[in-house]
Amino acid sequence: MAYGLQIRDEESGYNKNLFCIPKHYEEDLERVFIPHGLILDRTERLARDIMQDMGSHHIVALCVLKGGYKFFADLLDHIKALNQNGDKSVPITVDFVRIKSYCNDSPTEKISIVGEELSTLNGKDIIETGRTMKALLSKLKDNEPKMVKVVSLLVKRTHQSPSYRPDYIGFEIPDKFVVGYALDYNEYFRDLNHICILKEKAKEKYRI
Repeated sequence: MAYGLQIRDEESGYNKNLFCIPKHYEEDLERVFIPHGLILDRTERLARDIMQDMGSHHIVALCVLKGGYKFFADLLDHIKALNQNGDKSVPITVDFVRIKSYCNDSPTEKISIVGEELSTLNGKDIIETGRTMKALLSKLKDNEPKMVKVVSLLVKRTHQSPSYRPDYIGFEIPDKFVVGYALDYNEYFRDLNHICILKEKAKEKYRI
């Protein structure tokens, strides 16, 4: 079973005034929950684990947009560095799929997959990053990839946590709604480097 870096339920994060925060978000954020440097360090370790496990297989790296793009880019950068400087290397191609599953801070009943041409994945090994997996995994199986591995930066501990767990996990966090590092609230906060906790009044401010 995959394990991520555990962040305890009672963890409240860090004083935002100790970090560089864009001025247009200063009044919207409660705390910095996971600093950018910690995200990058954990991502580098995930890249090393993936390279060790994948052997010489051709990898199709499939990014789940929009919330996965920063993690995806940083993970690939670390994998490319290992490819260039390590004892072994694997060919990597890249593809993208977009999933919309949240409105405001609540999951929506309907998960929409704005598809790219997934038939190109036939017979390939896929490493995937993102949050909402069940619908996408079902769709991917229709294209008969050789193997699918899921990489997720965050896994939340909730009372309704599904039995499914990704193959690689960055952080296991309490059931908090977080933004930043490309994770959004109605398209805002993607341009924030750190993963942060929103103030309740910010949820009202940006609610649609």
